[in-house]
Amino acid sequence: MPYGNKELHFGHVGGMYVHADCFARFLRDRIGAANVLFVSGTDCYGSPIVEYHRQMTVAGTFTGTIEEFVAQNHRRQKEVLDAYGISLDIFAASGLGRSKEVHAEFCARFFKRLYEHGHLVKLSTLQFYDPKAGVFLNGRQVTGQCPIPGCKSETGYADECALGHPYEPRELINPKSALTGEKPEMRMVSNWYIDLEKFREELTKWVKSRYERPECRPFALKAIEEFLEPPAIYVKPGQNEALAAIQGNLPPHTRTDDKTGAVKLVFSKLSDREAAAAQLNQAGIRSRNGKTLVPFRLTGNVAWGVPVPDLPEAAEDPSLRGLTFWVWPESLWAPLAFTATCLEQRGQPLEAWRDWWCSKETRVWQFIGEDNVYFYGPAEMCMFMGDQGRSPTASPPDGQLQLPDLVVNNHILFFDKKASSSGAIKPPMAHDLLNHYTADQLRAHFLALGLGLRSVPFKPRPYNPAADPREGDPVLKEGNLVSNVFNRAVRTCFYTAQKYFGGKLPPGDISPEVVAEARQTVLDYEQAMARHEFHQVMAIMDTYLRNINKFWTARVKPGADGSADDPVLRQALIDAFHMVRTATVLMHPITPFGTEMIREYLGVGPEFWSWDRIFDPLPSFFADPATHTFKFLEPRVDFFPKHPSQVGP
Repeated sequence: MPYGNKELHFGHVGGMYVHADCFARFLRDRIGAANVLFVSGTDCYGSPIVEYHRQMTVAGTFTGTIEEFVAQNHRRQKEVLDAYGISLDIFAASGLGRSKEVHAEFCARFFKRLYEHGHLVKLSTLQFYDPKAGVFLNGRQVTGQCPIPGCKSETGYADECALGHPYEPRELINPKSALTGEKPEMRMVSNWYIDLEKFREELTKWVKSRYERPECRPFALKAIEEFLEPPAIYVKPGQNEALAAIQGNLPPHTRTDDKTGAVKLVFSKLSDREAAAAQLNQAGIRSRNGKTLVPFRLTGNVAWGVPVPDLPEAAEDPSLRGLTFWVWPESLWAPLAFTATCLEQRGQPLEAWRDWWCSKETRVWQFIGEDNVYFYGPAEMCMFMGDQGRSPTASPPDGQLQLPDLVVNNHILFFDKKASSSGAIKPPMAHDLLNHYTADQLRAHFLALGLGLRSVPFKPRPYNPAADPREGDPVLKEGNLVSNVFNRAVRTCFYTAQKYFGGKLPPGDISPEVVAEARQTVLDYEQAMARHEFHQVMAIMDTYLRNINKFWTARVKPGADGSADDPVLRQALIDAFHMVRTATVLMHPITPFGTEMIREYLGVGPEFWSWDRIFDPLPSFFADPATHTFKFLEPRVDFFPKHPSQVGP
């Protein structure tokens, strides 16, 4: 879910959307489109949007309301997704149109159920306040340095850094108000939180169960496990004397010293760690809190947000009145609301969403970037478990909200740096890339990068002023696979059929070795796709596509003047068309534009994509194989054309 404060950059599309779309398209072909929903939407609320709108209004670059600002970005996001062939069943918006209304209903539902089940706690905490501006500051109106040890984020906000690490506002280093540039004060406010610590045992079971699934990515699970560690404090080196003076007064803990002189204090309860942190702070001892499960804030006071229902406690605490939801929790259950909105548009009742999210017969995959593991991991899973009742379980029974599976990608770098719209290195916009490459070329390249294994650089030659003119464009490695290799194979088949067989596929059996290779490729592809190993999918297809041309060259000598009576040519064409038929179906989720064009020229219906018939020969899709004629392919027509910028004069 991209924020509604900006257009999509290459990381949104290449880092997540293309992977999600490829898997959704595969599932539609594999189990039927009626059994698949692919949902997403613009994340319309939150302080980043408020701050971007404020900045643009001050600068005079935007003159409309914040809702108009979000609506403009939502439209532009949708246009880019369409241009890349992202086949969403709905691209909704949490703050616009009918999905806004449905989302508000879901927000109220979730909040009340968590409260009724006893999972909410009211906490009073310090929030940044700008006395010069006379207002409380939202999360993005305060900047500083992230206090989490080892964090490489360039920017820390009020209670989370640009990499998604959460912390207490008082821990932010060198805070500064975005409104006045002054150092803000801390003032007390009350909010509602979900107590994540009480879910530790079930969350641990959930992580263990995911390790047992071969498709789950260990690096993501290990990142979640870091938050399952007991509460700890890390004391910086050189403070042993000061620590020794107060250590006897700290709550019960264990102590570990490392060779650098740093000290780790581990507590059994979060409340003990918080008490110890206060004592250390009072004694002037420099320390940092380690990752653990802390209460997850649900509410805030940003005006641009979904209203929070007032609870009985608001009668005694005025600061609990008129709250709005913090954007992160409401964005985590937004896909449920988007599902309901999509189904309603199809004439089904809103409650039909439960068939997709609460049934043991369904699976939900959420495609995310590694920055958001904390929110979709510990936070979301605990909230979803809390929806069950007072005794939640990591294995919900049928009819209860099931726990999704996470497909987490590592960073897609811009050359060798992490690019961010809010960072020093700005990423290229997704629509700008289409000035240099086709959507099919980019989709193939993004899928081949292997983001499920590690962070990988994206190195488009047009954006590299230091590019060696003797070297090729790294992005076109896979682009040429479709624009050259696959395109040539398909054209050869059509032109040969037109030249010698009247535009028809000659009758005859497919060679057994060709059938066997196609079958094995299908099975290998299916296994790789089921494990979300998209780079392996591309490697399988690289081999198979190149084998089509190798096969043709081995069977038909270059320059040979064949004829319709030539049995070698006839058999070669029958076999090559079977390979093209198989490759087209397998490439359909990867390069939808070119493969749809192939289907059109083959003259077959959409049943061609169905894996129920994945091993069926091409003539089985013809109404009358004896008379079926392919659509005529004019000279120099490409199924996977190169981008005009790649074609010489």
